Amino acid sequence: MTTMTDSQRQAFLSGLHVGVISIARKQKGPLTVPIWYDYEAGGEAWMITSNSSIKGRLLKNTSRISLCVQSEQAPYQYVTVEGPFTTQQLQPGQLLHMAIRYLGPKRGKAYADASTDTGDSVVISITPETWYTVDYSR
Repeated sequence: MTTMTDSQRQAFLSGLHVGVISIARKQKGPLTVPIWYDYEAGGEAWMITSNSSIKGRLLKNTSRISLCVQSEQAPYQYVTVEGPFTTQQLQPGQLLHMAIRYLGPKRGKAYADASTDTGDSVVISITPETWYTVDYSR
């Protein structure tokens, strides 16, 4: 059996992976692009994007999104979540938190300090309703 238990999938999604977000588009396949994200077991996964980006514009026309995260090394594992989302303005400290998560303290702080134009940025929070998981190490 290759599916994960609830605690395994929660732990995997909480780990450090680059996510891939999928957002529906009219008359085309979904936009599917990599994105930094964060997640704490039992909560919502959250990401940061710009309102004026393709992602930000598409979010205004849909009510559900998907996020997939995977391991890059064999034995492969992945977790995909799908569900409704909300957006809200980026709050102080959220960009720094995300940058440190992915780049470490020194490079993360430098990245956040250099990102001066965050007034257009929003936080996307997805509530995982549907889960798909695979763990080939089992």
